[in-house]
Amino acid sequence: MPRPMWSGSISFGLINIPVKLYNAVKKKSIQFNQLRKSDGCRIRLKKVCPSDGAEVPTDNIVKGYEISPEQYVVVTSDDLEAIQPKNARTIAIEDFVQLDQIDPLYYDSCYYLTPDKGAGKAYSLLLAAMQKTGKVAIARVVMRNKEYLTAIRSAGKALALSTMHFADEVLAVDQLEELPLEVPEADKRELAMAEQLIESLSTEFEPAKYHDQYHQQVLDMLEKKAEGQTVISQPEIKEGGKVIDLMAALEASISAIKDKNSGGKRTKPNKAEKPVAADRRKKASAQ
Repeated sequence: MPRPMWSGSISFGLINIPVKLYNAVKKKSIQFNQLRKSDGCRIRLKKVCPSDGAEVPTDNIVKGYEISPEQYVVVTSDDLEAIQPKNARTIAIEDFVQLDQIDPLYYDSCYYLTPDKGAGKAYSLLLAAMQKTGKVAIARVVMRNKEYLTAIRSAGKALALSTMHFADEVLAVDQLEELPLEVPEADKRELAMAEQLIESLSTEFEPAKYHDQYHQQVLDMLEKKAEGQTVISQPEIKEGGKVIDLMAALEASISAIKDKNSGGKRTKPNKAEKPVAADRRKKASAQ
């Protein structure tokens, strides 16, 4: 069973709702240890002072902030606690907004909020009101000596909280040097084909449909090596060259999808395709 990682309360106007915070995501990762190549002895990393080479025990290590080269200000836990706001255990709701107004770039980590003892009625009221209005709550909270901007929304029978990046932490698109200064207007025929390609790949989002294939391949490889089997290298996948005829690439993509959906049987072009295909044939014959 998951355990709460934080407890506090949601401040909603004059209403105070005690809650517990749970991780909503269980990340999968494969951990590797460092070994000495000659005999497989595990390598241990030590915290060593470079001035005298002595190992430093954990209880003799403090936090330091570099204010100039090799000049530090030492910061203690008491220093950080002294400047924490008095409502450090409160998720303070400041605004309610529409979900589609939040750019996904701002989202970071995901959590669930559950009611603490005696808070079921107030919690259910907030959940029902947010479901009814379709709004998302924007709130601030201090956790682990850091202030977070958060978005709280309904997620079925529970409230979900997502920590967010502040605006000055998100890079603006115009800061990217590789973007062209002027974006050329899309060719109408190519745009029509691109829209058709998107429609061909459009479906309902089913999260369970997608799996971490590489993670499973690594596990399979480790199992084979543990059994003494030889790992066979995967064949190299040849990447396609530079696309010169964008229209041809679009048509080939749509054709491949149709072949896949029809089980390899060729299908007749629909009415939307005929003008484009005919136009391409005329253009080819003219050349």
